[in-house]
Amino acid sequence: MQAQKSLYSYRIEPQEVDFTLRATIPALGSAVLNTAGTDAHGKGFGVDALNADNHSWVLSRIAFEFDSRPAQYADYTVATWISDYGRVLSTRNFVLSDAEGHEFGRAVSQWAMIDLASRAAVDLSWVGDAHADAIVDAPPPAAMPRKIRAVEPSVVCEHKVVYSDIDFNRHVNTMRYIEMMLDMLPVERLTSEAPVRLDVHFLRECRLGQTLTVGAEFRDEGALFEIGSGEGAVAVRAAVEWK
Repeated sequence: MQAQKSLYSYRIEPQEVDFTLRATIPALGSAVLNTAGTDAHGKGFGVDALNADNHSWVLSRIAFEFDSRPAQYADYTVATWISDYGRVLSTRNFVLSDAEGHEFGRAVSQWAMIDLASRAAVDLSWVGDAHADAIVDAPPPAAMPRKIRAVEPSVVCEHKVVYSDIDFNRHVNTMRYIEMMLDMLPVERLTSEAPVRLDVHFLRECRLGQTLTVGAEFRDEGALFEIGSGEGAVAVRAAVEWK
């Protein structure tokens, strides 16, 4: 039997909206990543199963597109599917739809698997072979995550990594990086109802106690971001664009 897309249901809760009473970008991003974890767990290759072999998934790149942001208490669904396993990266896709079935968002993500002891990437060939029946014959719903050039920030702030920033992999949670970067933008831009695309590239892990530098380079319809982890090392780059 050919693999099918998986569908998960959500509701926009009060803690997920801003003062416009619409879901924030990080809230929708969190639902996307929760969907990835839940689906992988249900198919037998979630982090719990991988941890038993001293492995884990890490997000390498992701692109989000949101045409609109649902209002508080709105019901919506996230469809997800894996479209390929490469030697190093696996591509997982997402489509967000409202209760009437109208699509309002998309995401394309690329994941690597690491050895928890060495923190090095491992060959994904065995996952592709073992879980070939999880691959859905459907293309990504948006352009692949784009390469992001070095940033020339006009504004820089510092952030010390604390307990609430850390996830189960013992490094800074994906959405915390995104929140740090988006917080550099004017409130008027963050509450805009215009469609938005956000590309994020994760380059290295950041851990408890580190002091990060968060830089922003503003452009007419968006911004470039770069998070540094010290001594010139770049941890994350991102680009946001309103259409």
